[in-house]
Amino acid sequence: MILFKTVRWKNFLSTGNQWTEIKLNESHGTIIIGSNGAGKSTVLDALTFSLFGKPYRKINKPQLVNSVNEKDCVVEIEFNIKGKEYKIVRGIKPNIFQIWINGIVQDQSSSAVDQQKKLEQQILKLNYKSFTQIVILGSAGFTPFMQLSAANRREVIEDLLDIKIFSAMNSLIKDKIRDNKDRIKTLELKKETLIDKIDMQKNFIEELENRGKKNIEDKNISLLSLVEDIGNYTDDNEKLSDKLLEVQSEMEETPNPQNTIRKMNSLRAKIQTKVDTTSKERIFFDQNTVCPTCTQSIEENFRLNRIAELNASVNELETGLSELEEKLQEEESKQLRFIELTKEVSSLTNDISQNNIRISGLQRQCRGLESEIQKLTDQLQNRNSEHEKLNDFNEKLKTTYDELGSEKEKIYLNEFVYSLLKDGGVKTKIIKKYLPLINQQVNRYLQMMEFYINFTLDEEFNETVQSPIHENFSYASFSEGEKMRIDLALLFTWREVAKYKNSTNTNLLIMDEVFDSSLDGMGTEEFLKIIRFVIRDANIFVISHKSELYDRFPNSIKFEKIKGFSRKVL
Repeated sequence: MILFKTVRWKNFLSTGNQWTEIKLNESHGTIIIGSNGAGKSTVLDALTFSLFGKPYRKINKPQLVNSVNEKDCVVEIEFNIKGKEYKIVRGIKPNIFQIWINGIVQDQSSSAVDQQKKLEQQILKLNYKSFTQIVILGSAGFTPFMQLSAANRREVIEDLLDIKIFSAMNSLIKDKIRDNKDRIKTLELKKETLIDKIDMQKNFIEELENRGKKNIEDKNISLLSLVEDIGNYTDDNEKLSDKLLEVQSEMEETPNPQNTIRKMNSLRAKIQTKVDTTSKERIFFDQNTVCPTCTQSIEENFRLNRIAELNASVNELETGLSELEEKLQEEESKQLRFIELTKEVSSLTNDISQNNIRISGLQRQCRGLESEIQKLTDQLQNRNSEHEKLNDFNEKLKTTYDELGSEKEKIYLNEFVYSLLKDGGVKTKIIKKYLPLINQQVNRYLQMMEFYINFTLDEEFNETVQSPIHENFSYASFSEGEKMRIDLALLFTWREVAKYKNSTNTNLLIMDEVFDSSLDGMGTEEFLKIIRFVIRDANIFVISHKSELYDRFPNSIKFEKIKGFSRKVL
């Protein structure tokens, strides 16, 4: 049970910088009165803000800070659960969120979201919706149980019956099922891969045994053909080498006469020049008896002797030139032969080089064939190792089938558990167990408020209404006053269920302007009797602006607006 003790606040809404404090466990019945806007409903916003970080009414969080002071907004609440003392402190400007247990503030290293989950799930064990259904019945910011969606109705009931653990378990089971399916996909892929490997290995072994020898024979034949080609090219190279030696020997015997020819051509040119010069001089003495330059007579004997000398010199030079021409022709013939021999050496060398390239290529092919033959031979010799690989693949496949069977059995069991933990499973069974108690209590409180109908909820929390004067009625069909009686009956019932389960049971019950809205006079009297004589184990707070209710409660608190600030005056 949650025993709420005290709530206090300052700079919260219209409250000033002085603490406003309300003791929550001192009186069985307390009425909180005040005019509209005096701040009497602030206690509801303070309660939900301290516990859940949001106000009860639809107010934006920045608007919670007093608009005059604009800072240091703080709300504190103290309560006891199973002997442990708790205090929750929340603030705005600066932001504060502290959880105190037995006077020690808890580690705040986690995020505010994680702290709120811890507060709701581990300490309070109820959320905002459940709190407002069990503790508060209000006219503003409150959605009656019958106006909640089916999912929210179920959430409230699961909190009351303390069966949300099944939802958490269901989430875990869903994760397990997802993991099972992922593992099954992985194992299926592994299975298909192993089947392919086994087929490939069988084909490989068959090829080894049935085609291995034939492949070796074919490759040996190809290898012999290559060796024969290499021998042919080698023989051809030997012949070419012999021919090359012959040509190179002839070249050694016939050196290149290029320099000799160049010298002989130079000598021929000089002799020819000498012949031309001597011939001109001979012609001069042959044609002239007087010097054309100085006009002196040339002595006849000198002229004739000179002509004879020049003729002899020309004849000698022409004879030497003729002999030189013959020698030059011989040397040029030698040069032509030397060039032919050079080209033949080049051709023979190229042919030998091409043969060597072909031989190298054939030798590479031979080495490749020899390697393949050796590999095939080794594989034939090692057939047992290939059979061992096949056996290993088969063993792995068997293990994979076993693992698949195990995972499929797990997923079957997990899906069975999942079906039990779904809304239609164990939780529905538990809810069905409590439905008679819930319906009994609802109708009990309705009769106490002199509303004689048979109101029942089914496991989907849809209502059925039976009455002699009402046919085909539902919650929505009733007047606002009648709806209020049903809402009150459900509120009291939830408290009875919570007390019975000792899960979300609290000492606190707050009603905001219940008497000021749709409850008629007769309903008011019956309601006052219920909270006075039936609900004895609760601290009940009634918020109202009806001053005539003041003397109907043992304790009262009044709020007034003084100089713009809301203050508690009683």
